[in-house]
Amino acid sequence: MDDDVRNIVLGVVATAVSGGFGWFTRTYLWRRALRRKQAFFGLPTGSDCLFVVNRQMGGTETSLHRNDAFALLEISALIKDCGATVQIVTHEARQGFGERAEFCVGGPASNSRTVAHLHSMLPGVRVDVSAEAGPDRGSIGVGGETYRMEPGLVEYVLLARLTTDQGARPVFLLSGQTANSNQAAARYLARHHERLARSYRGSGFCLLLKVVNSGAYGPDVTELVADVTAASRTPAAAAA
Repeated sequence: MDDDVRNIVLGVVATAVSGGFGWFTRTYLWRRALRRKQAFFGLPTGSDCLFVVNRQMGGTETSLHRNDAFALLEISALIKDCGATVQIVTHEARQGFGERAEFCVGGPASNSRTVAHLHSMLPGVRVDVSAEAGPDRGSIGVGGETYRMEPGLVEYVLLARLTTDQGARPVFLLSGQTANSNQAAARYLARHHERLARSYRGSGFCLLLKVVNSGAYGPDVTELVADVTAASRTPAAAAA
């Protein structure tokens, strides 16, 4: 074998080894990212989860706002990436939590399951669900502060990962003042789940988000107002 042939053979072998190592590295990193994503959402491959839909405020018990449907699509993509399946149920479903991951969308005025989750796991949160028009209607109270919406300008939404016993599947609560803010929370979760997983390392959290100028930007411009995890878990009477 002359030098030219030997160099060609060595080049081919080096290319093959380098390509194989690159493929192995990419596959390893992809699988590690997938495992972290599945752990954060409580969605191992082949598992089932619940998506609890609310009713459209002012509509019938079975009507769903367009933006809430878009929130479902945002979250469905995450579920599909994890290799899990979703069961869609109405907000009146009588089921426990912890056996399956759950995504619960809508504020307490339109979702009775949200009412139960707030009462059981976020007792420090107060939402004004009065039917009368007024500046406090739909406002969110937590940590001694009251967050009032200005339709089309400022809307708030709570994004929470709720956990109970170790090993139980989490509940993701997206409780907004409007359907647009519900979709904004779903989009925020889809975009930032990796950072949230690193920050909270499997524990629960409750974040208050603000949707800015929704009349012009829809659900696209969302800001983190505060981490209200501690305040939301403290009963309002005790906090006062």
